[in-house]
Amino acid sequence: MQPVIGITTYQEMSEDGIPYVMIYQAYVQAVMQAGGAPVLIPSILAEGGWAVLYERLDGIVLAGGGDISLEHFKGDEHPRIDGVDPLRDSIELSLFHAALEDGKPFLGICRGIQIVNVGLGGTLYTHIPDQHPNAIDHTYPGKMRRVLVHEVKVEVGTRLAEILGEPILRVNSLHHQGLKDVAPELRVTGYAPDGLVEAVELPEHPFGLAVQWHPEWLTDQGPMRNLFKAFVEAAKR
Repeated sequence: MQPVIGITTYQEMSEDGIPYVMIYQAYVQAVMQAGGAPVLIPSILAEGGWAVLYERLDGIVLAGGGDISLEHFKGDEHPRIDGVDPLRDSIELSLFHAALEDGKPFLGICRGIQIVNVGLGGTLYTHIPDQHPNAIDHTYPGKMRRVLVHEVKVEVGTRLAEILGEPILRVNSLHHQGLKDVAPELRVTGYAPDGLVEAVELPEHPFGLAVQWHPEWLTDQGPMRNLFKAFVEAAKR
């Protein structure tokens, strides 16, 4: 039987002022390609709603999106902080903590790696260009979601290294925030050329991985397909 994979979403407003929740199809297709049955988790669910849905999920994708509110970590105020959604923050942090406690497999992507770090007490650069010394450009806007813009060095002996099968990857990059103080429970598994953390894992968790890039746009690459396959397989178990 296919494992049911929940994918978090975010809120948007149409041009005529109608609100909706959404996520890019790339997440859905990546989960389907790996053998999972994707279900969208509305970002406007009240606690009772997400808890009921959570019980029916075999795994969770913490998807990309806007910035996390500073009320959840000690970060510097910055005018570039954008897309803060307190309700989404609350839902995703709750989902993460539930998966942490239950051992339910999860995969964090972009914002998702930040949720994982903040959820464990870590902090973020709230705008990398102004706060990380010698930072490369991590924000590539527009239609560059599939363009490979920098390398990631994967740490030897990690679960991520075993899954990806390559010590150095070229990845896309679509973020202006990133991990600063890494929570002590996390093992760093990948770095960008400027030293920014690009991947982490929870060593004692059945499957708790998170990456800063967007593998859902890169499933034409074997290592990225392997990441989703390993996640879905863990959810199946």
